[in-house]
Amino acid sequence: MLKSLGRIAALLGLIAAAAPASAQDASWQQVVDAAKKEGKVVVYNMALGAPYFTAVLKSFEAKYGISVESLDLRASELSERIRTEQAAGRYLGDLEIVTTTMIEEQLANGDYVQKLPQIPNAANLRPPFRATEHSIPAYVQSMGILINTRMVKDEDVPTSWADLNNPKWTGKILSDDMRPLGSGNTMFALLQHTMGAEFNEKLAAQKPVFSRDMRNDARRVARGEYPIYIPQVFAFASDLKGLPVKVVIPKEGAPFAEMDFALLKNAPHPNAARLFIQHFLEADSQLLYANAWMSPVVNGVAERANADAQPFAKAKLIGPAKLAERPAMMSLAKKLYP
Repeated sequence: MLKSLGRIAALLGLIAAAAPASAQDASWQQVVDAAKKEGKVVVYNMALGAPYFTAVLKSFEAKYGISVESLDLRASELSERIRTEQAAGRYLGDLEIVTTTMIEEQLANGDYVQKLPQIPNAANLRPPFRATEHSIPAYVQSMGILINTRMVKDEDVPTSWADLNNPKWTGKILSDDMRPLGSGNTMFALLQHTMGAEFNEKLAAQKPVFSRDMRNDARRVARGEYPIYIPQVFAFASDLKGLPVKVVIPKEGAPFAEMDFALLKNAPHPNAARLFIQHFLEADSQLLYANAWMSPVVNGVAERANADAQPFAKAKLIGPAKLAERPAMMSLAKKLYP
């Protein structure tokens, strides 16, 4: 009798535990159904034509039959586009994938984003990444040093960020512009803390040549125009196999920008936007990023990356940048690079 009562109690416990999950599943299915009725999602991003981003878009469209309209711009251009549209009451975009600091700035300066409803896969985020009420991590844009292996001898390979200040590299470093918003300024700010103020002062004395064509800059190094490029976004170099270049992860670590999702105010396709975030945080989607030499933000993915991608997917990270320090860092960069 007691055994039977014990079995019944256990069964009731299992039913009670399963009930919330079933309700949750049903609730999410309603989101999926509503997203399919909306039939479209508009994503504002800074992928700069990245093939792994395009692959996630295509897999989403194939899985759900929902079309994705992607607006791909640089940080400063995207920020202004969203500000202008929102100020005019033209609510065209659903989602943005931008840096954490850009979202913080939007929250401080205007009513551009809205609180995010529940995204089930947010529960799979790995430390130190976490969701907030307005944003969810999408991926990490980690950066290192790119060298031309024919122009940089083995003994001269910069294994530390400090090695860039060797006089032999004066006038020979190609760099993303450190003065405006973007990877160059993110690197500048984070290395200011990690390496000390003297580092950036010495680097400025090296007279790096600025460019804002990040996807082409790696190719310029491969062609031998410059021996070194900074900061090399790991993912942008993953398609350079066979060319005489090498990406170096300095011993101090890799500066990074965390790219987050935010739901834009009055998004016309809010359910499709939620479903897109859910899909982006699936392990298979994140694996596309890990295999493109980027740090995934969910558990159990970096370990599944291809052998050549593992060092980059698991790289030690320096960051993140802080919004409160951005004006000072941009001002300092403009002072050092007039």
